[in-house]
Amino acid sequence: MIFNTPIFFLFFIVFLLGYGFIFLKHKPKVYFTLVGSLIFYGAWNYKFIPLLVGSGVADYFIAQAIGNASSQRRKKLLVTLSLVINLGVLALFKYADFVLESVADFLLVFGYQASIPTLSWVLPVGISFYTFQSLSYTIDVYRGDMKPRKGLVEFVAALSFFPQLVAGPILRAKQILPQMHNIALPTWEAIKHGILLITVGLIKKTGADLLAIPAQAAFEAQDKISTLEMWTGVLAFAGQIYGDFSGYTDMAIGIALILGFKIPLNFRVPYFALSPVDFWRRWHISLSSWLRDYLYISLGGNRTGHRTRNIFITMLLGGLWHGAAWTFVAWGAFHGLIITATHHLGQLSIFKSFSESQHWASRLLKWAITFYLILIGWVFFRAADIDTAFHMLAEMHSISSVAGGSNAVLVFIVVAVWTLLTHVMDYFVLRGAEKLEQRKYLFWFLMFLGQAICLFIGEPSNEFIYFQF
Repeated sequence: MIFNTPIFFLFFIVFLLGYGFIFLKHKPKVYFTLVGSLIFYGAWNYKFIPLLVGSGVADYFIAQAIGNASSQRRKKLLVTLSLVINLGVLALFKYADFVLESVADFLLVFGYQASIPTLSWVLPVGISFYTFQSLSYTIDVYRGDMKPRKGLVEFVAALSFFPQLVAGPILRAKQILPQMHNIALPTWEAIKHGILLITVGLIKKTGADLLAIPAQAAFEAQDKISTLEMWTGVLAFAGQIYGDFSGYTDMAIGIALILGFKIPLNFRVPYFALSPVDFWRRWHISLSSWLRDYLYISLGGNRTGHRTRNIFITMLLGGLWHGAAWTFVAWGAFHGLIITATHHLGQLSIFKSFSESQHWASRLLKWAITFYLILIGWVFFRAADIDTAFHMLAEMHSISSVAGGSNAVLVFIVVAVWTLLTHVMDYFVLRGAEKLEQRKYLFWFLMFLGQAICLFIGEPSNEFIYFQF
């Protein structure tokens, strides 16, 4: 089930009626939330509901056993079991075919044509998100950061909570379980802010679908296109993936607010970042913080003298998390490279003063360099294969055909302006939403206008990009 569809609108209305007016006590409300979430997930493919529930049940009892374990050795064995179950399921569904195909390609280099059968399993929607969410619970209990909580139904309901189930944000147990244990009544202010976020998310998703047109024209071009058109396509994809993904999380946070739940911010105007490190503090915050806390720190972080190695491993696996393809590995490696370079250059006196400078000219230059690097990275992320990515990078830096067609400049300007506007909307939501929400007539007029525009010019039912991850 997708947020931007009539069927979800009907589902949510029915769910709200039951949630707000029929199931008023805590226990029935939790059961109703669980059933509603499983219906939401099962609308895509009901056959994968046991996989979702099974992950939650396994980690619930493993966490209980860790809490009761009398020795550190037993705790380590139990958390290892959780790792094997969660990462094993993820590996089978998401990476098995990639590994088998890569082995066949490697053997082909040496002239041996191997016929290796693949699994060809359907990738369950949201598996990358809910496995990380479930796994973080057992790790937190193992580390002593939280105690195992009683209530199997509450845990599975929290894990399968439908607003963020299929594309995040990746919630930690400590963020969602206390809220599921003490479900709060939503305030009128929270409901209005939720409606604002849903509207902004729909607008961003509508714009992202339109940006997909010039992005596809560049990344799937059959004939040679101009340098400007190539840059336009890459910029369009940058705007598309941001509008699409942040639009989904805006709607997820907004829907949760209407139900009385608070989901943390997942994006903070990332294309305004002034360094690659700053970018990852603003982009997909729930994933970057998860990788930092559960992978980077576990590898030793900055303490072991192997910071460069740890950064590369973290970013490589972060890239691979997004998809089973070498392009995602290359994207992760590229970000590992530019993050490492940022750390090393920042230690040199000639660059240190520049990186610490708050002068407007320095900030503008840092932004330009950072945004250029982010766009280069998106080429690897979106390209069909590594060869295509390098071909596109060569075309982007070619001067043989700069101008392009008569409309190329106009399309570039429209793409750039819309990408900027999405960030302006986000900045407004972060800084000025409260003032708008207090002006009730203007607020409701703008909400109605925004959703009407999306209805008339958008394409409902377009899937979100991150559903495939």
